[in-house]
Amino acid sequence: MTFQSTAIERVHQYLEKQAHLDTLRFITCGSVDDGKSTLLGRMLFEAQTIFEDQVDSLQKDSKKMGTQGGDIDFALLVDGLTSEREQGITIDVAYRFFATDRRKFIVADTPGHEQYTRNMVTGASTADVAVILIDARQGVLPQTRRHSMICSALGINKVVVAINKMDLVTYASDVFDRILSDYMNFANQLEFSEVTAIPMSALRGDNIIEHSNAMQWYQGPTLLGFLETVDTRASRINHPLRYPVQWVNRPNLDFRGFSGTVEAGTATVGQAIRVLPSGVNATISDILLFEDHLHSAESGQAVTLTLDQEIDVSRGDVIVAADAPCEVSDQFQVKLVWMDQEPGYLGRSVWLKLGTTQVNARITAIKHKININTLEHLSATEIQMNDLAVVTIKTDRPIAFDPYKDCVPMGALIFINRMTNRTEAAGMINFALRRASNVHRQQLDIDKAARRQLNGHTSRVLWFTGLSGSGKSTIANALEKALHERGIRTYILDGDNVRHGLNSDLGFTDADRVENIRRIGEVAKLLVDAGIVVLTAFISPFRSERAVVRELFDDGEFTEIFVDTPLEVAEFRDPKGLYQKARRGEIPNFTGIDSPYEAPLKPELRLETSQKSVRHAVDEILKLLKV
Repeated sequence: MTFQSTAIERVHQYLEKQAHLDTLRFITCGSVDDGKSTLLGRMLFEAQTIFEDQVDSLQKDSKKMGTQGGDIDFALLVDGLTSEREQGITIDVAYRFFATDRRKFIVADTPGHEQYTRNMVTGASTADVAVILIDARQGVLPQTRRHSMICSALGINKVVVAINKMDLVTYASDVFDRILSDYMNFANQLEFSEVTAIPMSALRGDNIIEHSNAMQWYQGPTLLGFLETVDTRASRINHPLRYPVQWVNRPNLDFRGFSGTVEAGTATVGQAIRVLPSGVNATISDILLFEDHLHSAESGQAVTLTLDQEIDVSRGDVIVAADAPCEVSDQFQVKLVWMDQEPGYLGRSVWLKLGTTQVNARITAIKHKININTLEHLSATEIQMNDLAVVTIKTDRPIAFDPYKDCVPMGALIFINRMTNRTEAAGMINFALRRASNVHRQQLDIDKAARRQLNGHTSRVLWFTGLSGSGKSTIANALEKALHERGIRTYILDGDNVRHGLNSDLGFTDADRVENIRRIGEVAKLLVDAGIVVLTAFISPFRSERAVVRELFDDGEFTEIFVDTPLEVAEFRDPKGLYQKARRGEIPNFTGIDSPYEAPLKPELRLETSQKSVRHAVDEILKLLKV
């Protein structure tokens, strides 16, 4: 055998061995300047996973930056953004891949600054292990606690407490013991199953790959030794089958399969399964991986399943073990990490995405926020960026799930802003609310069509929106008279009138305004179902809430009428003297003064009341309605 063929054979053997190694995803987190990037850079360097040209570039960049004198600055390997290098901090999440002879790794280096906590959540959401760094000079800091709480909330139950920069405290064991005791007093209140503390110096390489001669008092594992041997897959493999359907694979009339990834458990040919939320049972007849037919597929494998019978299965459905199904509900208690600059409010509708399922959802109660330093539960009416809170949510239809602590992929969700498509929050389902499975819609013999026929006309909602003093109530009142004369059954829901009864418990904060409009939308829907033409006169300042109300109705049932009056004109009219009080600070959160009004982008009708009389406005509406 030639030297060349021997070398090729060794390469093939190496690649074959690497292909069968499992992959550990871990995250490094902690406060600013605890040494996260330096630690990763050192691991990549000593594990010999970077090329010679990268080493040369690293040496040149280290001399250019001058942060370590003439030595290599390992942080530059992972701090890729120019702004990160200039400030010496991590801003974005940096993902790196490396491998040893025992395991492959995907590591997320996450930022330490509080304003970038949402980036840290992104990195932690897929991690199996967390490496929480603590500067030996600083000890446990608020951001250390915050990151620990988020890791615990996200279901990471195995953590390494990496007490770094021990070289700057003369490798003193008493410093290590003191910091570890302080951290464990806090961590014992969290849900970690295993905490491994390692004293180290990322800059000097102590206890990273090899044990440090400077800390012979420490007898535990090195960081890499721990990461190579920690077991994180057993719980997911031993879990009952969970297979969210990502795509219905129908290339021709003779084949219909369901593609996705086995998130937990094992799928086996001949296995009895159940499709949720429908509850239909079937049996797995084949498992396909491209052109290969498999007998089984375990957690982490992306495959296509075929069933022994034709049943209705769609994207977002979950195929589960028939003898150990997951739960199905439409109401949940959820732990949220809020990631958006815009606060979260009660009643505001969002897209909820759980695995391959996407549904409408809204927060129905904010149970409490959590103080990161004391773990105290704090009352709240809104959730601000970086807040950790426990809430209850309601979805518009039942979804299949497992509690997050039992199966991370089946209990992890995100909130998506319906207007901007921004990710607003990451959530973890604690449990379903019991009443969710006890409330069912009652079927009625008399429906909306029958009521409309009895009334002799269709039903709809005319949604007047605009600033206070724009003329909404005046026009709605005049329009109702005109419709009444034509024999049309109507009802006005006016902002002031409703706040004397149904919404008397609400104030004028953004959160209360969201809930105010949600309730009005639901009442208007009931009245439209009763066959009545509903006229609503509310400022309804937020586009997102008006969009949510619109979606409650069938096509053609919702007509948005923008009473477009300039602020100066509305303020000049000021029929109730509200603007004057708002200017004096007597009425906080007043729309147009210290609270925003978001004008409709595409209303069905726009009325400029500064140029038109009430009579002209009514005529335009009647023309639009064709009555």
